Amino acid sequence: MIVDGGYLAARRHIIFAFLELDVTMARSALRGTSGSDGNPYSFTAFVIATFARAIHSHPEVQAYRDFRGRLVLFHEVDVSTLVEPSPGAAAIPHVIRAAEKRPVGDISEEIRAVQRDPHSGAKLGRTMALGSRLPRFFRLIYMRALKLNPIWLKRIGGTTVVSSIGMFGKRAGWGIPFLPLHTLGLLVGGVAEKPMAYQGTVALRECLHATFSFDHDMVDGAPAARFTRSFAELIEAASVLGDEAA
Repeated sequence: MIVDGGYLAARRHIIFAFLELDVTMARSALRGTSGSDGNPYSFTAFVIATFARAIHSHPEVQAYRDFRGRLVLFHEVDVSTLVEPSPGAAAIPHVIRAAEKRPVGDISEEIRAVQRDPHSGAKLGRTMALGSRLPRFFRLIYMRALKLNPIWLKRIGGTTVVSSIGMFGKRAGWGIPFLPLHTLGLLVGGVAEKPMAYQGTVALRECLHATFSFDHDMVDGAPAARFTRSFAELIEAASVLGDEAA
């Protein structure tokens, strides 16, 4: 399934945006939070909540066209992400529904629930498992059908996708993902301390490396830049955590 997705992605016109984001405030705030299970909020959940709110303010970045060429614009943000049940286990694709209005703690607990019970909500994972047993010809037809029917894609695979490689180390660096079906994707890279401009001086800050992928056939550079700026402002101010506290 991954190889087939890469094949479809290679035929698309994808543009990338690489960002360095100061997440010192956010990570400091997250250390003082805990959910109903007593565990601190997940940084991935914080990124997903922020990402979804930025998309909700700029819904054109997750627009699609159906098989008749009609524009399909979603205002609800369903985020597909990969959840690793345990170190070394196969990651499970899971869709977090209506992430644009969900608290960080709620998303964090949902991710941990899937880690504890991989079969609790992994509809996308079951679909991929079934698809892996079919001949490649049928898998490609199925994927193309999803791309041409955004309503199906939303129901099965969400409206956007977030992947994270930051949990594999505390080093700086970006990743360059492929984007088989969705219009917009985010790859969360590493977080590392580095000198950054802060309040008129240079200080050692925690820097997140993130890569955005846009389908350039659907999203032009200007809307992509406006969305990226909104995301950067929200994540550096840790706005979603402030909303939750309020």
